[in-house]
Formats: sequence, structure tokens, C-alpha cells
Amino acid sequence: MNTVPLPFHCFTSDLCFPFLLSLSLFQVVLVGSSINERDQMLFISTDEGSSFQRQSISFTPDTVIFHPKEEDKLLAYCKEGGLFASTDLGRKWTLLQERVTKDRVYWSVSGVDVDPDLVHMEMQDTSGGYLYVTCLIQNCSDKMVTAQFLGKIDHNSLLVQDDYIFVKVTTGNRTKHYVSYRRTEFVQMRFPKYSLPKDVQIVSTDEDQVFLALQEWYQSDTYNLYQSDPQGVYYSMVLENVRSTKQPEESVLIDILEVRGIKGVFLANQKMDGRVTTLITYNKGRDWEPLAPPAIDMNGKPITCKAPECHLHLHLRWADNPYVSGTVHTKDSAPGLIMGAGNLGSKLVEYKEEMYITSDCGKTWRQVFEEEHHILYLDHGGVIVAIKDTSIPLKILKFSIDEGRMWTVHNFTSTSVFVDGLLSEPGDETLVMTVFGHISYRSDWELVKVDFRQSFPRQCTESDYDSWQLTDLQGEKCIMGQERSFRKRKETAFCIKGKSYTSALTNKPCQCTERDFNCDYGFERSHMEGKRCFASFWHNPDSPPEDCHLGQTYESSTGYRKVISNMCEGGLNKQQSTKQHKCPLLPPQGLRVGIKGQMLAVAPGDDITFIVHQEQGDTSSTKYQVDLGDGVRAIYQNLTVTDEPIQHRYKNPGVYKVTVKAENMAGHDEASMYIQVTAPLQEVHLEVVPIAGRSQEVNLTAVILPSEANLTVFYWWIGDNMRPTLTLQNSLLTRFPETGEVSVTVQASNGRSMVQDTRTVRVYDNFQVIPLSFSRNLDQFNPNIPEWREDIGQVVTKILIKITGVPQESLVTVVKPGLPTTADLYALPPDNKPAKRSMLVDKVNQKYCSDCSNMKLLYCVITLGYHGAAGGLGVWALVVIFLISIIATGSFILYKFKRKLPGSRNVYAQMHNEKEQEMTSPVNHSEDTQHIIQGEDEVYSFINHYITECDQYWLFCMDVQLI
Repeated sequence: MNTVPLPFHCFTSDLCFPFLLSLSLFQVVLVGSSINERDQMLFISTDEGSSFQRQSISFTPDTVIFHPKEEDKLLAYCKEGGLFASTDLGRKWTLLQERVTKDRVYWSVSGVDVDPDLVHMEMQDTSGGYLYVTCLIQNCSDKMVTAQFLGKIDHNSLLVQDDYIFVKVTTGNRTKHYVSYRRTEFVQMRFPKYSLPKDVQIVSTDEDQVFLALQEWYQSDTYNLYQSDPQGVYYSMVLENVRSTKQPEESVLIDILEVRGIKGVFLANQKMDGRVTTLITYNKGRDWEPLAPPAIDMNGKPITCKAPECHLHLHLRWADNPYVSGTVHTKDSAPGLIMGAGNLGSKLVEYKEEMYITSDCGKTWRQVFEEEHHILYLDHGGVIVAIKDTSIPLKILKFSIDEGRMWTVHNFTSTSVFVDGLLSEPGDETLVMTVFGHISYRSDWELVKVDFRQSFPRQCTESDYDSWQLTDLQGEKCIMGQERSFRKRKETAFCIKGKSYTSALTNKPCQCTERDFNCDYGFERSHMEGKRCFASFWHNPDSPPEDCHLGQTYESSTGYRKVISNMCEGGLNKQQSTKQHKCPLLPPQGLRVGIKGQMLAVAPGDDITFIVHQEQGDTSSTKYQVDLGDGVRAIYQNLTVTDEPIQHRYKNPGVYKVTVKAENMAGHDEASMYIQVTAPLQEVHLEVVPIAGRSQEVNLTAVILPSEANLTVFYWWIGDNMRPTLTLQNSLLTRFPETGEVSVTVQASNGRSMVQDTRTVRVYDNFQVIPLSFSRNLDQFNPNIPEWREDIGQVVTKILIKITGVPQESLVTVVKPGLPTTADLYALPPDNKPAKRSMLVDKVNQKYCSDCSNMKLLYCVITLGYHGAAGGLGVWALVVIFLISIIATGSFILYKFKRKLPGSRNVYAQMHNEKEQEMTSPVNHSEDTQHIIQGEDEVYSFINHYITECDQYWLFCMDVQLI
């Protein structure tokens, strides 16, 4: 036993957190940061962890992936999305790509990919979408990556596994799953018509078949298991309602486990009526059975658990820590040996984790521990090591050399350690293992090597082995079409199996029976009538396949297909059909037209590739007439077979209808789509009056650039309402039911882009609106754009504030769109502060109202100053009304444009009777206003300028034609 400390020390977890990134043949790669070192460090061992070399790197690797064949080549992914490559075991690194999706990076697959330096990856493009691309590690620039799938794929959907590559694409609320077999063209995966999958998880892809779990539209915490044909295209169900568990970061765990060492054996936990039970299959899902309970417990006492009411149930969880076993442990080099945690009873119980073992692939079981342990197999299962799964420090382990019948306790260290993982040296024959962990959370990490070679005095010979024959729970010897026997070491033989050991002994094919056939695509197994396969209601078994052309023949499905990898010979052949059909000339059906990338909104001048797909019907003799909607027409032959691209470029904005007509002697079909050609939106400007009355109608208007943008959708967000109002018009009428400040946001979207603008509207119960007009000379400077109107309104407000002395928060000027240039001045109530009644108002009323019988309008305007024992707003409104005409408007014109305007005495703003609103809130004079109005005589002089008699003032107030 050797203890190897790691080559750095950690004082606190935030200063240094080393962790194991990868392990290969004699090579260990760890990452960490040392004290007072900013750069991340790689610690590389090429001698089984006996020593480490320190290598500084400029990025923080999150994952390191060894090349499956050339171990000096590494890929490293960092959390920021960068993917790096090294060809010298991490000493030098090259950035391959940025914006790469985590855990969606794969080395080339030997025997399938041509170049061993090829890398598969999912990456984000500049538009925010995700692509499946490949490149070579020697040159992976943007120009050298190759897109392998036509169009964008869903985020986090790429999977490269054995002969298969999987992606998915979601459009609207429908998701389509695609597969490529041995790097051929991607085709859509065919599930039962009404399965409507919400999620798909790949379980296994070995032996030329895909085994997957599919969550259907009606399921929430269960999945159904499906098997495919060799190409991974057509799928049939083999087991319903397998339990699933939602994990952090949206990952899902499916309770199914492929038993390594013997092909075709799977364990699954089925959830029915709230109960979870464990099932086993020996023929890839053709038949499932519950596990038989052991006869005695670990102490040799009889167990009362009897089938069919009681069975053995196992937890099928993967470990969060990749360096410890899950709840069930199997290994390729130890066929038939399964060790797992579970319980006896009518269902699986979460808190019970007793340990059970089988050495005949699940036919018989024995209890070995009362608590869960981490398991490691050495020397082809000749030594089983178990360490208790606990959060307390340990210094002992247990091991067995007779398949778990007897256990020996061994002190692997003199000081208890927190165990973080178990590792074995590369090679199934090894008897050397390593326990890595730490003595305390502030101590060094340690590697403790345990060598079991001293426990065995010699190598095994042929006389040290017995044979055992694989059978299922019913004792059937023909499994997957053959009888198989395996070699196992005798219980009394204490020897090393070694590198030359092989477990398989004999394979004898059997004659085919009904057990060797499963239901074909479009068929399902009846639970009645002898469990025969019958056609689903949506499937026509006599329909010709998609690749059936005129002049060829085909066989209709019998409803059965031979289980993939089944080795039976002769006997019953339920797959062979007696129905021979000639391929008919079928009319085209299911014609669809789309564009590459599925973007239905493009910019003028963009290159567009149209895609035509036909689900059914003959293609070899079909003509396709294509009308691109802008006068361009063409005729194609065999369009959906030859994959001849239809490429086009629209010059002008607009909406174009693209039509494809397919026709042959048997019939015709037609498909169309609408494509929107528009430039991206640059800007949207929300125009809304900044002041509004409570419950009064307010117009919201959105002005977009470019103004010729077509088919723009507007989203209106008012206040805190999280449900927007959608319109195709650029305006919306609304009301604000409450006073206060209300935020209004408009978003404009035309399919290619989205822009937004936000404004705040102040809602009052009462306020004064004074219409303003300007000299016609101003119209020639008016470009009629929102920015200009905002600037003019601000300038007018500033001038009025300066002249009248009204507080800034009480005046708002809004210039209206269009010509001639007009505006509204909003006089708002000030803060409610007590004030004395204005003597100026009294004198004005006395001078101009006492002798006039028709002064109701003037009286209303003037008495605003003291209505309700207040006088602030009335005086401001009165002063503003009479000052605007000569000082405000005239000063603005002269100031803004530096020119003398003719007839300036007639350039004035005037109030309209129908637009005035009486203020009812109490308002008062402010001290600022008292200072600005420098004397009563000055105000009287303005009034006398326009009014000499009572009747004249009345005309001035009422005549709207004076504007």
C-alpha cells in the first residue's frame, strides 16, 4: 500500500480546489490553482500517479476528454464556451472554437469517421442559433468548420454515439428528431403516429440498434421504451411507464440499466399505479419479468418474501460522482456479475438500500450488506472491492474473491479519510486499485494505492475454472437465438485470472421461435389472443415503402421483425411475408416546401435555399412546377430525389407566395408558403402624451424605421401587466384607470428583428390643457419626426418656465405630428401646500368681470387661481395664456431660427373652449411665482394690449378662428 500526496496544498476551499479531470492508460490529469498563482494549473502524471508535472494554462478547463485511440491528444472545454485542443498531453493548447455547448463535444468514432482528428461539436452561430459542425483539430477556424445538418438545431441536442448521430429541431410547438446512421444523410425518426414525444433519451446504441426512452404527451414522471431498426429510423415500443427523475440543470434520469457483459440484458423500474417494481429482460425488451427474491438473508436465515406478491427491487441510479459506482454495478469483463442496492417487498422503497449480488445474470440473488456500498471489480470480477457509502471518514474496505460469498475486512490506511472515489489501473486484469480522498476539508488530497496481487500465489490454469450456462428466470437456455456458456473460477481456487482470461466459453445457435421476434413498426402487441402483434389503427401494413418506385416489388409487413442481434437460425420465420406487391404509380402526397434554416423572414438580397419534401407517392416520374412569387418560375424532374437546390434572391421588400405543384399520371399535390422579405427594424419610437386624465382615452402610436417595413407585429406592455396586447396596426387606444406614473412599452417585430421603446405617462384627475399654434414659417423647418417634436416641446417649455416663473414640473409641451405645427401645453397641479389667496386674481376679476354679463368663461379661467382656497395653477395658467402669444412663441421663433418674423404681433397661442378642463385640486402660489410676476401693472398691460372692453375679451376667449 502506497500513499501519494497530490503536488499542491489547499488552505481554504476558495483558494484551491483541485479535481480529477480525466484518467487514461498510466496517465492522470488534474486541475487546480496554487496559492499566489493566478493562472490555472494542470497536474499531469504519466506514471500511474506516482509523480506529477505542473503545467500552467491560460484558461480554466471544466472538462478534459482523452482521444479514444491516441492518448496524447486532449480536448478541453471551459465554462465560457471555449474548446481547446492539445496534441502533447496538455503542454500546449490551441483554441478551436468559442460558443461551444458544454457536453456536446465528441472525438471521432473509430471505424465510422474517416479522420481520427475529427471533432464533432454543437456551437452557437452569430445569430444566436445552434449548429452541428465538425472540424479537424489542426484547423478549426470559422472558415474550416463544416455544417453537417441542414439548418439550425435545438440547443443541447447533439449526440454522437457509435454509428449514430442524433439532433432535434423544434418549430412552433412541434419537435422533430433526426438520426444519421454511419454518417449518411439525416432522416426524421419515425415513432408511432400519436406518440407526440415531449422528450427523448438515448439508452443504448450498440449492436446496430437504438434503444431509447420517450416521454409521450400524457406522461409526467415516466417514459416508454422503444427499439429501432438497424438504421435507427423506425421505432416500436417494448415497455411502458419506466420511472424517471428530474435532476438539476434540467437533466433527466431514466430508471433503466444495460447489464454489461451479456448483450440483450436490461434492468428497468416500471411505475404503475404509484408503485415502482424492478423488471429484467434477456432479449432486448421482447419479454420482461420481475426479479426473484433470495431464499435466505445475509445471515443464512430464511426469507418470507415469496413471488408473486414479493420480489427483489433495485435502485437504478447513476452516481453524481463519476469516480464511484452507481447503485447497480456491472462490467463487460465480468459477465453475469451484478451487484446492486435495493429491497425486498411488493415495491421499491426509497430509503432501503440493502446490497444484493448475483453471479448468474439475475436468476438467483444473495444479500451481502445491509447498507449501500461503492463497488469496484478487479481481475475480471475475481476480486470485488466494497467501501461503505457514507459521509464519515473511513480506513477500512471489504473485498471478496468468491463472488461475494465471503468478505474480508482490510485497513487500507492508518488514518481515516473521506473517500472521494475509487479507481483501478487500466486493464480488466488489474489487481491494483487507488482510493483518493482527503483527511479533512483543509488537508492535502491523497491517493492510496492498494495492491491485491500478494493475495494470490499463482496464475489460474484451466482446471481452476467451471462453466455456467446462461438462462432466463424460466430456465430457458435459448436466449437471443443461442445457447451461451461462460467460464468462471471455482470458489476454492485462489489464483489470478490474468490478461489472457476470456469469459465466453461456447455459443450454440438455436432454431427460431416466436420469442425471437418483436412487433414491427406500426404494430403493437396484444395482451390478449396469445400476445400477437396487430396493426395500429393509423397504420396500413400493405402500403408501399417510401423508396418503392414503379416497376419494383415489395413485401407487406407481417407485423413482426427479428430482434436485432438475435442469432437464431431456421425454424419459424414470422418476418417473411407471403404477400408480394408491385410498386404502384402513386400520386404525390404530403408535399411540403420550406427554406434552409426555416427562417420565413429574410432581408432583400439574401441568398435563400428552398427545400421541397414529399412524404408519399412516386418521385421518379413526377414533375415539380415552382413559382417563387416574384415572376420567377421553373420546372424540375425528380426534385425530391436528386436534392437539387432551389436557390433564389429577392431584390425588393414584400410578401411573396412560393408555390410548388407536383404532378404525375396518378394525381397531383400542391404546397405553398409565404416568405417575408424585409430589412431588419432599426428603431421604434413610442409617441404618447406624457400627461393623461384618469379613465380618459389615450392614443399610443409607434413610429418605426425603416418606415416601409411590412407585416410588423406590435406588442404593447402597459404598467405591470405581463400579458401584452398584440396589434398589426402601429397604434392602440387605451385608458389608465389609476392616477400616478404608468410605464408603457412597445415592441415591434417583423420576424427578423425586434426593437422596443418605453415611455412614462403621468395620470392625473385634473389638469389644464392649452392649445398652442406657431408661425407658418416654422413648418418649413419641421421634418415631422419624433425627435424634432420632442426637442421643440422641450425648448417651448423652457421658455415658458423662464418667462412665467411656473415650476418646471408643472408645465409640459407636446408638439403634435403633422403640419401645420401645433402643440398642447399641459399645466399640472403643483404640490398641495397652503397659500394665501392671490390679490392679483381678485383685481383681475374686479377689473374685467364685474361689469360684464357674459363673463362665465373668463370667470372659470381666472377663478382656477383660487378655487378651493388655492391660487397657484390659476395664476400660472392665466399668465401663460396671455404671455404665450407675444413672448413665448415669438421669443422661441426668434431664438431658434435667428430671424425676424413678419407680423409677430399676430403670432400667438390661444386657448380653445372645448379643450379646457377645470382643475378641482387645491393649488397655491409658490414663492417663485410671486417673484417672477414683477408687478400687477405688468400683467394688466398684457391684458389691456388685447382687451379694452368686456365684449372684446369675450370674443377673444371664444373665437377659435383667431389661431
